[in-house]
Parts: sequence; structure tokens; C-alpha cells
Amino acid sequence: MELGIKDKVAIVCASSQGLGKATAMGLAKEGAKVVIFARHKKDLDETAHEIASATDSEILPIIADVIKAEDIQKVVKTTIEKFGTVHILVNNAGGPPVANFAELSDDMWMNGVNLTMMSLIRMTREVLPHMLKNKWGRIVNITSLTAKQPINDLIISSTLRPGILGLAKILSNQYSKFGILVNNVCPGHYLTKRQEEIIKKRSAERNITAEEYIQQHSNEIPIGRFGKPEELANMIVFLCSEKASYVTG
Repeated sequence: MELGIKDKVAIVCASSQGLGKATAMGLAKEGAKVVIFARHKKDLDETAHEIASATDSEILPIIADVIKAEDIQKVVKTTIEKFGTVHILVNNAGGPPVANFAELSDDMWMNGVNLTMMSLIRMTREVLPHMLKNKWGRIVNITSLTAKQPINDLIISSTLRPGILGLAKILSNQYSKFGILVNNVCPGHYLTKRQEEIIKKRSAERNITAEEYIQQHSNEIPIGRFGKPEELANMIVFLCSEKASYVTG
């Protein structure tokens, strides 16, 4: 299927590993020019090389932290200087800590707000003027199943992510008439580094091995296994495409 995003310019946040990396790879395979950014140069360079080797697309790696407003501005400014515009934004960030309510300090809460909520708000605010000029844009937010179903030890995530759904709905209402579509994906259980950290903590609490935890939890998943990052990426790439021209909000 021709998705109509060849030569579109895409920014994928926190994209040196996991769901972000898989999404950047998926967009590049469809011919998009992809900007990837993350905090650690080694991981970022390796990911850029891997994607460039597997595709014919231009990849622009930038060292930046989604939690820093000035870094977000730098990413968008560098993207415009290199490619002239931006058509696609995939908002993504690492998750807040696994903890009980009593363990969470004010600093942990504020870090969660900046990481989960403000990074998305700032990135979206920076790219919207360019999408308005194009009269075309796709914004996809990678959230979490906690946006729909709160989880006891993912308290910060369960508190903040439903707000992202509300914001995305408002943005979709306001900007769809300009050709800018805004959607969320709420991934369940995918085997990423973040998921491995959660598994490690929960299995230790239950005094079982990580492998035992995965097996027990897989039995509760309708499809019977954890997902692969590229399986989510395939859906995100579709939502970023011309073929998703009537999907928003």
C-alpha cells in the first residue's frame, strides 16, 4: 500500500530505542525524512546508522532531552534549518517511575509532569505553525494503557495520561479543518526497555523470576503474548499517512 508520506519530514521524540526507534524505522521505510533525538549520543548514533542502513531515507539525529524546553526548541529549529518544514510529529517519552503513592515526592511528581505532559505540549506548540503553513500535518501521541485503565503502581502515568487524551481531542477539534490530524495510541504490553524495568520490579516484589512474570502476564493478554515494538509502529505509521485522512481525535 502506498501511504503517501515519501519525503514528508517527521520528528520522532525519544527515538533511540523501543517504540520511538521502531516508529522512526517504520516512517523511514515509507520514505519519510526522519529526525530522531535522545539524550545519549552513543545510542542515538547507533540508531541513526541502523535506520539509514536499512532504508534510503535521510536521518537527522539530534542530542536532546524531551524534558528541557530549550532542547525541544533546538530540535524543531534544527529540523527547519535542514529540511525547511515539518509534517509529522510523534510525541513519545519514557514513563514515570513505578512506585506506590507514599513513595512519590514532589520532585518526582513534577518530573513526571515535565516528562509526560509538558514535553508533548511544548513539541506540539513548536510544530503547529509549520503544519499550518503546509495545510497538512499528523500528530500522534504515544501514551499508555494507563490513559484508559489506571494501574496501581503507575500512579503518575495513570494521573497524567488521561489528560493527554483530552488535550488531543481539543486539538483535533480545532485543527482538523486545517488538514492537521491528531491521534493517540495507548500501547499495552510491548517488550521494550521500559517494560523490562517494570517486569524486574514487579517480579522481585512477587518473588518470582522475570520469565515467570512474563508467562503469567501473557496468559492475561488476549493474544497470548507481549507485543513487538514494530507492531505498534505499523499502526502509528498508518496514522501518520495520507491513508488515515479521516481519522482524528
